[in-house]
Amino acid sequence: MSFWGDEQFAFFESILFLALGQDVQVIETQFLSGGNINTAAQVFSSEGVFFVKWNELGQHVDDRHDLFETEALGLALLHRADAIRVPSVVGHGEQQGRAYLILEYLDTGNPGPTYWDELGQSLALLHGHTQSKFGLSFNNYIGSLPQTNTPTTNGYEFFFDQRLVPQAGLALYKSLLTKPLYDKLLTLRDRLPSLLPNERPALLHGDLWSGNVLITEEGNPALIDPAVYYGFREAELAFTKLFGGFDQRFYDAYDEAFPLHDGFEERVAIYNLYPLLVHLNLFGSGYLSGIERVLVQF
Repeated sequence: MSFWGDEQFAFFESILFLALGQDVQVIETQFLSGGNINTAAQVFSSEGVFFVKWNELGQHVDDRHDLFETEALGLALLHRADAIRVPSVVGHGEQQGRAYLILEYLDTGNPGPTYWDELGQSLALLHGHTQSKFGLSFNNYIGSLPQTNTPTTNGYEFFFDQRLVPQAGLALYKSLLTKPLYDKLLTLRDRLPSLLPNERPALLHGDLWSGNVLITEEGNPALIDPAVYYGFREAELAFTKLFGGFDQRFYDAYDEAFPLHDGFEERVAIYNLYPLLVHLNLFGSGYLSGIERVLVQF
């Protein structure tokens, strides 16, 4: 266990007071992983246990002042969909030179016997939520990178112009992607309609990999750290396969609840250009070879 001094306790007590509207005594804290730009803690208090993450304003995140606000909005959207458990938002804001987000703390456990089936069925239910346009009413982030969500009725244009091109352009600017590879990616613009099925916008978690799926104390799935938008649902399924994939029972349960078009496996690589470009920009050239393989293939 990691314990902090009076200053940190005072910070937690002040933000919990703002969120709950009453005095709160912090009893104990424990550091947790908060990602690559945030700090996080489990906070034990007189009003329960909370998950708190924060960052220092005016430093490396001063251009992402709405990072926690958009995450809170995304979690609220997923919560309203009532398809799969997500932590409730307790509060967010700025206090003492820090931006913060307070969430319900979810205790974790071991997967129940139907865990993977439930995850697949729940994701299919989430993807059943739709609207008339791709995108979202607000922009957000994937990791620490801005993610634009300008609404449009054309899913191919959305995927190309608001997912692939911004990340490829950033990688080109950072000299992580060569001009020939960038130009090769641009050739996909007119070919996407012949490569991907045209489906209605689906509500997506947006950053669905194993690290953002929790097993609750009861053995059921829950999702954290969303990058929500309405997009092609196959992009979400493809993302789950990027780092080894989920249990096959997950895919079988999803396909039974919301059948995929034939040939999905052949399209996975195209969809995963987006998370590969994101990881290239966040973590460097180790992800370049994966991008090269996809662009050579298509």
